[in-house]
Formats: sequence, structure tokens, C-alpha cells
Amino acid sequence: MIATTVAAALSSLALVAQDATPLRASPSDSAPAQAQLWQGDALEVRGERLGYLQVWDHKRERGGYVRTSQVRGTDAKEADAPELLAVLRFVKDTAGSEALGIAYAAAYLKAAPARDIGPEPFDAIGTMAERLARRASSRNTTPNTTLSAHLDGVGAYGVRWVNFERDGAVQLCYDGEAYGRVLAMPQATPEQQARAVLGLTRHDCVDPGLKPTEREARDKWRAEVLDKLSPNAMTTLPEWTKNKLRLRRAGVWSSLAFAQARRGEAAQAAGQRAMDELAGVRAAELAEEDLAEYNDAAIRVGASRWAAAPAPIGRPDITRRPTLITQAGESGETCLLLVDAQHDAKQPLLRRCTWGVVWLNSATVDPGATLLTVAVQPLATWRELWVLRKDGAQGWALDVLPPAPGNPLGADAGYIEYAGFAPGAEPKLLLAREARTEGRWSRRFEVAKLPTLTTDKFASTPQILAAFQKFQDAEWKRGTVSIR
Repeated sequence: MIATTVAAALSSLALVAQDATPLRASPSDSAPAQAQLWQGDALEVRGERLGYLQVWDHKRERGGYVRTSQVRGTDAKEADAPELLAVLRFVKDTAGSEALGIAYAAAYLKAAPARDIGPEPFDAIGTMAERLARRASSRNTTPNTTLSAHLDGVGAYGVRWVNFERDGAVQLCYDGEAYGRVLAMPQATPEQQARAVLGLTRHDCVDPGLKPTEREARDKWRAEVLDKLSPNAMTTLPEWTKNKLRLRRAGVWSSLAFAQARRGEAAQAAGQRAMDELAGVRAAELAEEDLAEYNDAAIRVGASRWAAAPAPIGRPDITRRPTLITQAGESGETCLLLVDAQHDAKQPLLRRCTWGVVWLNSATVDPGATLLTVAVQPLATWRELWVLRKDGAQGWALDVLPPAPGNPLGADAGYIEYAGFAPGAEPKLLLAREARTEGRWSRRFEVAKLPTLTTDKFASTPQILAAFQKFQDAEWKRGTVSIR
């Protein structure tokens, strides 16, 4: 762990302050370079000569000379602790200096007596390690030697990474050990606790390869971590930090609601918690960099929002119009059946099975009983709309409308929902879509022609569309998160 590794790694030392510092064979600029050193590397000092320090590099197991101006020396003794902490405070928020900052944190942890060590150095280590991992995983970052060296170098201080493939790229995440130490310290401030909680519960640091039971266990753990901040601690936080916590909670609880519903358990409490957390966000107090997470949370909550709605009560009335019912299929499957007074579950008008959650409480039927819609959620962050249409002599047909083009088993997320029905000579279906595709967020409201389901008109807000002004469904407007 960090404290143990630090004690073993550091003695009387020099910390490399400049990247690509040469470790030379002798104290001369013309001497051959035996290795390149990087910011944050720790060297044991064994002497000084001609403006150079004679050092031993334990990581590379070789000695040499470095210019005194390119390193920062310290004995890492108790008397040095205040100065080391001061430098750490200065460096920790400087982008690009994470490796050096972690080295100073390690030196401080070695120098300071145990009684004086609080959450601050661990908070700094977690913050810098997470920032370094984010930069390494960014699609806008070109792989380079310096970044790779920094990632490798901080490993000498006990910083560990986890990585997995996401959407064809490698996602690198800090394992969160320093954040865990912060949460274990009763003297941690609410701000430090909030940073730790957010660092430990990132959506993009959940392995997409987890099995459903493993994913649910992970989400339960994340929900517990997010609730570690007491209500009193929450009141002292700035509003933008509260928003971050609410957004993260909304996403986690929406995932739990889906998992519970998928196992046939009551999911209304989890679904309502997700809706409440999203509703508690003060949009006016959102930081600009949090807008993407706000939209992401809305998509997650929108996908599972039917979990918060009451389940259908009693037996469906099939005496006058077609009705949707479900029955168990093969192991884990749910089969959707369209029945009426003449066609029961043994001989339904239409039957389709799915591994997803069929939200029967979302089912709608048009006044002429020739069009039915129902929400089906195959993934925690993906909800489709199944449209069942009576096609004259051909009987009933089913179309599956996805939130956006693309493969739902990839990194994309979204939902699509019924928003109303416009009758007339050319009847139309009102739809609302919100999705994230290849990192880009989109939301639009559509008027689709029947029976082809092709888009006639669309807009970024429903107020622009006359059909929405006249025919939007009141229940949809009350429950949707697409209008916010």
C-alpha cells in the first residue's frame, strides 16, 4: 500500500523536477547518458561534485550523475515535513505535474510523524492520480513518452491502475486506495470526502465486462459509498459539488432499479430515488464541465424511469380492445403477448420474447385500438420503444425503435419514448429521443408518420412542433426527464 511502499522507497533523496533529465556516467554534460529520468523519480543522494549530484536510481538499479538544478533535494526528516506539505499544496492542482506532486506526497508521508498525518496528503494523491488517469484515457490525448513515463513512475509510490477496453480504446482508472484512506479518517472535511466519493464511484471506471450479478454488487457498493456523506456534511458543500453527488447517485440508482426489475424484484424505490436525485439538481448551479455528466445522468434515469411508476393493478380488460401481457419464456427471457377477447395467451395475436425488461406500466393504445406501444429495456442505459400496429389482413406487426442508430451493446446509451398520438387522415406518433453516440449527446422530439414510422418533423424542443402543442400525452409530460 502507499504508506508501506513510501517507507521502503525513500531515504535521503532528490526528486527529479524536469522531464527527460539525463542520468550521466560522470559529472559532465559531455558524458554519455545512461538513462532518462522523469518528473517525480526518486534518487538516493550519495555525493556532490562539480554542480552534479552523485545518485543511485533504485528503480533502474544504476548510479550516475544529475545536475543539481534539475532535482529537488530533501532529507525526508520530520523537520522537513512542513516544507514538503507546502510544496505538495502548491503542486497538486497543477496539470502536468501529477508525478512530481505524488513524489512530494510520498516524501511527506515518510517525513511526517504518524500522529500528524491526516487526510490531506491522501486526498492530494487521489486527486492527482485520478487526473493523470483521465488524461491518459482521453481521446484527445496523443500517446507520448512523457505521459507513459509518469504513469510508470508513480507506481514506485504505490499508485496502482486498473484498465479495460471500452469502445475500442483502453480506459485507465486509478484504483482509489488513497481515496479509501480519506473516507476512513474521521477528520476528513466534507470537501475531501466528496472528492473521495466521486473518485471511487465513476461510471466510466466500472468494468463493462462484469457479469450482471457482479455489476449489481458493484452498483450496491457505489450506492453505499455515495451515502457516506451525512446530511449535515452535505449542507456545508458548495452547490456545484452537491450537484455532482446528486448526478452520480441518480446514475447509480437507475442502474440498480434496472437490475432489480430484471430479477423480478420490486424496483419502485430505487427508481424513485434516481428520479429524486436528478430532480434535486440545480441546473443554474451546474459547472460548465458538469453539463455532459448532467445529460448522461438524465439518459440513465430516463432509461429506467418506468421503474418509479406504479405497476399495473389487477387483470387487464381484454373484452373490448387488444392488450399486452407477459409470460416467462426460456431461462431469463420475458415474452410479450398481444391478446384480445378471441385470442388468449395460448393463441396470441403476436408474440415476441426478449432478455430485457418489459415495462407493462408504459403500455399505451390509440383510440382505434390499432396501435400499441410499450417500453422495453435490454440494458441499464438503453431503452427501446416497441410499436405494435394492426396491418389490415396481414394481422399485427411489431417494429423496434432504438434511441439512436448503432449497436446498443457498445458504449452508446439512450432512450426513446412515446409522447403522444395525433389522429386524423394521416395519423402520427409523437416521440422523444435522447442519446449519447460516440461521446456526443443529442435530444430531439419527433413527429413520425404512420404506418411507415418515418420522421415527418423533428425539433430540439417540443414547443416548436404544433403536433406536440396539441396532442402530447399528459402522462408522458408529467413523467419524462427529456423536458428539463
